[in-house]
Amino acid sequence: MNRALVLLLSLTCGISVGNIYFPQAISPLVATGLGVPVDAAAMVATAVQFGYSIGIFLLVPLGDRVPHRLLITSLLAITGLGLLTAAAAPALPPLVAASALIGTTNVIAPLISPFAAGLAGEHRRGAVIGTLLSGSIGGMLLSRAFGGSLGEWLGWRAPYLVSAALVLIVAVVLACALPSTEPPSAQRYPALLGESLQLLRTEPELRRSCFYQAMVFGSFTAVWTGVALLLTSPVYGLGAPAVGALAVVGAATMVCTPIAGRQADRRGPDAVNLVCTIGTITSAALLAVGSFGGAVGLVSLVLGTLVLDVAMQSGMVANQVRIYALRPEARSRLNTAYMTCAYLGGSAGSWLGVRAFAHFGWPGVCGLVVLLSGSALAGLLLSMRRRGAGAAV
Repeated sequence: MNRALVLLLSLTCGISVGNIYFPQAISPLVATGLGVPVDAAAMVATAVQFGYSIGIFLLVPLGDRVPHRLLITSLLAITGLGLLTAAAAPALPPLVAASALIGTTNVIAPLISPFAAGLAGEHRRGAVIGTLLSGSIGGMLLSRAFGGSLGEWLGWRAPYLVSAALVLIVAVVLACALPSTEPPSAQRYPALLGESLQLLRTEPELRRSCFYQAMVFGSFTAVWTGVALLLTSPVYGLGAPAVGALAVVGAATMVCTPIAGRQADRRGPDAVNLVCTIGTITSAALLAVGSFGGAVGLVSLVLGTLVLDVAMQSGMVANQVRIYALRPEARSRLNTAYMTCAYLGGSAGSWLGVRAFAHFGWPGVCGLVVLLSGSALAGLLLSMRRRGAGAAV
């Protein structure tokens, strides 16, 4: 695990994660290009999120059974073909179907993380995983700017074509660069899937982490699906590049997540989750001012999305610290269960965000954030109270 390989894997994570998020920035362009309502075009982003959650559950456990080089490069190749299919889609239904395929096979980052952890020495493992996470965050943030700007310039199909080229090039490079490894498990595929479900049943701390992340990530996707509709509405009258430019402010998250990890080690995951859920609710108050438009509204959107991004990513670090302490020998399957629940929450949040915007406008989206993150906060406070009572006894 030399530095060049770490950087290559981090770049791969960024490109892969970007494929999940750039459709959020181009949904208004898709609506115009295909002649469909904007809320219908937003189903493209929802389909990607839903497909990603399914892929995490069905494909990530194979990382314990199939050699990583074969599995990662094969999934990258299929994802590239899916992106080309999406670029050629003549209507919305084929585009939604292709988006679901892209999401399902685009589970590269959750596969690379345990693979890299196995290659790195114990003294370097944290640094390697931190670098991979930075790549994923960078891909998430920059992909919206990339998708919005390129789509506005060359049309909504262009981001899909460029992403397909990048994915296929990376697949070829990784086929040559990745070392050959032996799979750590000989379990049959149904047993691998079954163990992820069993862990959800037997590990209450895993269920807690899944619930917190599903609620906060649902808030996150609701905002980013709705903000594209808000910025391109008559309230602001901006184009798709504005959505991407707004996303770039979340680059501060790349600095904040290592701090959150150190605080989780020092004070425990619950303390970090508490700050993050309160931060998510606070972001809703800031974002609500955005419904007034103008310079003040735009500044509030910038501040609100920044707080939301930092809270969501920092909470994810805390949740992973909690689950990785449970069963060291089953971390991939713990991560499968956790990420599946998180992205199911994200796809639900995206779907609910579109409906909230259609019926209640931007204030409805902000109210949805309060409802979801407030549920996480209530669950966390109840758990902390029970733990405090148990410690007192």
